[in-house]
Amino acid sequence: MILFFLDLLISINANFLVFEYITLRAILSIITALLISLILGPYIIKSFSNNNLSEVIRNDGPSSHINKSGTPTMGGLLILSSLLVTTLLWANLENKYIQYLIITTLLFAIIGFIDDYIKLKSRKGISASFKIIMQIFAATFISILMFSQIELVQEQQFIIPFFKHIILDLGIYFIPLSALVIISTSNAVNLTDGLDGLAIMPVVLVSGGLGVFAYLTGNINFSEYLLIPYIKDAGEITIFIGAIVGSGLGFLWFNTYPAQVFMGDVGALSLGAAVGLIAIIVRQEIVLIIMGGIFVLEAMSVIIQVLSYKVRKKRVFLMAPFHHHFEQKGWAEPKVVVRFWIISFILILVGLATLKLR
Repeated sequence: MILFFLDLLISINANFLVFEYITLRAILSIITALLISLILGPYIIKSFSNNNLSEVIRNDGPSSHINKSGTPTMGGLLILSSLLVTTLLWANLENKYIQYLIITTLLFAIIGFIDDYIKLKSRKGISASFKIIMQIFAATFISILMFSQIELVQEQQFIIPFFKHIILDLGIYFIPLSALVIISTSNAVNLTDGLDGLAIMPVVLVSGGLGVFAYLTGNINFSEYLLIPYIKDAGEITIFIGAIVGSGLGFLWFNTYPAQVFMGDVGALSLGAAVGLIAIIVRQEIVLIIMGGIFVLEAMSVIIQVLSYKVRKKRVFLMAPFHHHFEQKGWAEPKVVVRFWIISFILILVGLATLKLR
């Protein structure tokens, strides 16, 4: 929004030209989103608590979670509020990638909100099949929209990290691959969101890591030097990523152990979809798998557990998703969370290393 008035501001004082720099706006985006979250947080938590918008704790989960009953849920609305307000304030709203991210985030937030709201009424939420159908429609819609507006071949290339010359032109297959990445990341983040602060910090870290790729990908000189695809105007999504980082850290202030509020599906599904789309925009889907290894591990643990029980009638893990396995082994919740954070940080560094190891 500020960019709309930039010409007027520059005519008043040339120093306002500094706001054209993505780096400055990204920093301001982080700070703005963080402050909005910290200011709104207590009011939203109190409002949710007064209106009995509280989490329903599973009876088959770890016994230590029983005392979390009554904790306000749908805290993702706090994240989304600061994320979207900050994006509207600092980003170039005419940028097509910013538009894709806003649309995708809102679509998956609606799906998550419906599920959360029904859970509050019936304790079950919408069926898994209906939820995935809605996700498929939303992800396919945004994938088709992106494919219809592709201008350069780089926007649909599939990049293999660590290799200079292995680049695949996806063509029409861009649509199903993009939809798969968005849906998979969305659900993987949702599965990870089972302990206080467990999901939001890896989201912040992965977003920040992909933010480096976004900035470099949107700069023709850096992209040529690092042998990564140059995606015109992709650097602008760094502002959106900064908003994710700031709003995520602000939410963590209230979500850290013992949590005052839970993210809910409205936050987990929308943030996961946004992170998946960011990786698609910068053409780093495999790097997303590396950086988001915690999300991959959590999702795979559920798949393995279900398949093993159906085929062998035996469980591989004491409980799935994977973080519950360690709780059942006697690890304290904060220990599980912080160690998963450390692993996530290491994976971010590995992902960033692919910039030079080619």
